[in-house]
Amino acid sequence: MKVGLNSVIKKLEEIDQKMASTEFQYQNLIKDLNPSNQKNARNFLHYLALRSMDIREIQNQLHSLGLSSMASAESHIRRQLHAILNILGGSKMDGLPLYDATSAQKSLHEKTVQLFCKNNEQHTPYIMVTCDTEIGLDHEKTKKLLLAGMNVARINCAHDNKKIWNNMIQNIKSASSETGIPCKIYMDLAGPKIRTVFKSKSKLKIEEGCRIRLVDESRIKDQKDTVGCTVPDIHKRLKPGEPVLFDDGTIETTVEKISKGFVFLRVKRISAKKKQIKAEKGINFPNSKLNMPALTEFDIKCLPFIKRHADMVGYSFVQSAADLMQLQQLLPHNEKLAIILKIETAEAVLNLPSLLLTGLKQQKLGVMIARGDLAVEIGFERMSEIQEEILWLCEAAHVPVIWATQVLDNLNKLGMATRSEITDAAHAVQAECVMINKGPHTIQTIETLRNILDRSGGHHAKKRHIFRLLNIASNFLDLNFTNDAI
Repeated sequence: MKVGLNSVIKKLEEIDQKMASTEFQYQNLIKDLNPSNQKNARNFLHYLALRSMDIREIQNQLHSLGLSSMASAESHIRRQLHAILNILGGSKMDGLPLYDATSAQKSLHEKTVQLFCKNNEQHTPYIMVTCDTEIGLDHEKTKKLLLAGMNVARINCAHDNKKIWNNMIQNIKSASSETGIPCKIYMDLAGPKIRTVFKSKSKLKIEEGCRIRLVDESRIKDQKDTVGCTVPDIHKRLKPGEPVLFDDGTIETTVEKISKGFVFLRVKRISAKKKQIKAEKGINFPNSKLNMPALTEFDIKCLPFIKRHADMVGYSFVQSAADLMQLQQLLPHNEKLAIILKIETAEAVLNLPSLLLTGLKQQKLGVMIARGDLAVEIGFERMSEIQEEILWLCEAAHVPVIWATQVLDNLNKLGMATRSEITDAAHAVQAECVMINKGPHTIQTIETLRNILDRSGGHHAKKRHIFRLLNIASNFLDLNFTNDAI
């Protein structure tokens, strides 16, 4: 056992050295960050150093010794490692300016309050509601949304116009004042809208195995078996063998060849009831590098309005640190407006560490797991894994997370939840905020979501299980204390 302990100590000291060297390597970057974010950036770099190694064997050894395996210590990872070393009699590491579990929890809570406002229930996520014109201009319904539990009102800049947005915001602020319930304003940049286009017809009938053509919308005519695309020169951006998905991934095609300005696609799968591609439906290119700017001219025109009226701006389809720096340059010294990084492409997932470190240059930063486009881009079967990884990285950086897309969607649209979406909503307690879309049953959806989150919040602090009194256990022991037999 002694030899085993020495091996464990040596391995932990090697991990600690890698954490220290990683921090030293990025010390100049840390100095450029907002002072309020420098300490959590160090923790983030320590976590990246740890996760660049396979530590499963050492985790099993720690677990067998009855010690922390560091599996739930993202927010204070190096201090946790030092605590284990101190117990095992390894090198003493006291005195370094590191987060412990308590100060890390306080840090993340303070950053969450900065984004979303004060919340009496620290373990219960905030609720964001997507407001359309009908909801946004209905004063009584807005008050009901607030009373039901809405903390953040989301306005999508891809719809309506500045006059309607202004009316919606004034209505929300008035309802907030009347109810005494604070409500933050979140505005989504539209981003590059990649959609299907037809010249005169509204749809194209297809069959599995058939071949269709994709073309730049500026060149589309009423050709047979042809779909227009809003991406300029789309034929120059794709390669044979790459997948092209339509309508939230319900139609899967593959690029066969590219000729004379046309992209020839073979239809591999149709998962929709109606075998057709309709106009104004989304197109995803999960394995293609489109090299399109994340900020469009329309987005840039919207920014002055957003700076005046919003508390948060959602950066749609941000993919790289360069994309983020472009937006930061357009928002100089704006400490009021928080940037929310919407993670909805495979490239954004890959670049998440650099996105977070770049985002920490400003005081207020958040991340949205935009599960709609993200699931299509990375594949539905990877969604559970990737959303966990995003949560881990954001917790390590002390960056609040918004869990978004199709939360209790069936309940919101039809008035009854599926069993699987109830379970999905319970998992959302790991985030700091949960977003629901608009629907005819929004009030009921908020109330149900609040109930689920309140219950789940008593069992979880982020992804760490916490042990409140469990009635099943208490009732059993109370019963059998008075009854000798089971």
